Amino acid sequence: MRSVRILVGTRKGAFVLTSDGNREKWDISGPFFGGWSVYHMKGSPVDPNRIYGSVTNDWFGQIIQRSDDGGATWYQPGIPDGESAASPDGAPPGESNKFVYNTSAKTGKPLGTHQHYDGSQQPWAFKRVWHLEPSLTNPDTVYAGAEDAALFRTVDGGVSWHELPGLRGHASAAHWAPGAGGMCLHTILLNPEKPGRLYVAISSAGTFRSDDEGGTWKPINKGLHSDYIPDPAAEVGHCVHRIAMHAARPDVLFMQKHWDVMRSDDAGESWREVSGNLPSDFGFPIEVHAHEPETIYVVPIKSDSEHYPPEGKLRVYRSRTGGDEWEALTNGLPQKHCYVNILRDAMAVDTLDSCGVYFGTTGGQVYVSPDSGDHWMTIARDLPAVLSIEVQTL
Repeated sequence: MRSVRILVGTRKGAFVLTSDGNREKWDISGPFFGGWSVYHMKGSPVDPNRIYGSVTNDWFGQIIQRSDDGGATWYQPGIPDGESAASPDGAPPGESNKFVYNTSAKTGKPLGTHQHYDGSQQPWAFKRVWHLEPSLTNPDTVYAGAEDAALFRTVDGGVSWHELPGLRGHASAAHWAPGAGGMCLHTILLNPEKPGRLYVAISSAGTFRSDDEGGTWKPINKGLHSDYIPDPAAEVGHCVHRIAMHAARPDVLFMQKHWDVMRSDDAGESWREVSGNLPSDFGFPIEVHAHEPETIYVVPIKSDSEHYPPEGKLRVYRSRTGGDEWEALTNGLPQKHCYVNILRDAMAVDTLDSCGVYFGTTGGQVYVSPDSGDHWMTIARDLPAVLSIEVQTL
């Protein structure tokens, strides 16, 4: 029987949850890096034992950790043996992995500035890695999305990271502004049919596509409308919370925006709203069913100032038509006095025959539905606030 591994990043460490294909009983290991914020972990689709994690601390900074045994032990690539943390409760000491920013070819200085909310120009800064996306073909190649809005890549398994400067070097970059959580590059999608095609989403700049492995970039925000920016239909400046796609149809994209659920059928060239009958079109995560490209999931939140479910009822919404028509999924979820949030990277699916859907909350709960959302069970109740969830089907 196949099994499932869940990688859970939280405010106070990482947890690894495992179960067989029935997904009824779960073993929980961790916390790894206790006390550190783990923004994201993701396993290589080529080598299921290879996992990368973004581990950060306000005092010690940003570190990338790697596991080669399915999350049992971890180390910093490039740090000599004995200087990295390989035990579940060890904090990651030593120097951070080297993130090398590219410089302007004209001036030799770090690439320019970006616009802040107050209209002033602020220098680019490196704060944390929000998202890791391993290559579809090589376990040593990984993309990293950082704040402020930079895209990095390693080709040596995390020993060194180098910026792909074409993104921040785009002509529109001076007009990008941070969202409430910072100017984070939080989503990276790799096209399995066109290896050179990448999508990224940045809060609050929008969505961008590269067709040459990250060399050059194109804003793909036509059809987005945001009343909170000076030009509601501008080329850039939209606060995109998350984008998703199905591997079998990589030109069809779904988006959860800062207000509005959107869909593109032409690789992002144009978007249309599919919020339909949702109780609120504000939210953070969006996910696609593993076997049904037209089945998508969102978790509505009341508003941009009230980050909790409408009416205090935790409801996942599912559309089997690719948007517009939505049904509430509530069986097994709290339907009163629930005021948690579900963050942008805190939802995922497995690839078992009966697709499992998973999400974690800021209250420390992790839920699973082994039947595509019809029924929900609690895996964990008292973890630290969940920042991210990824699932490996083994």
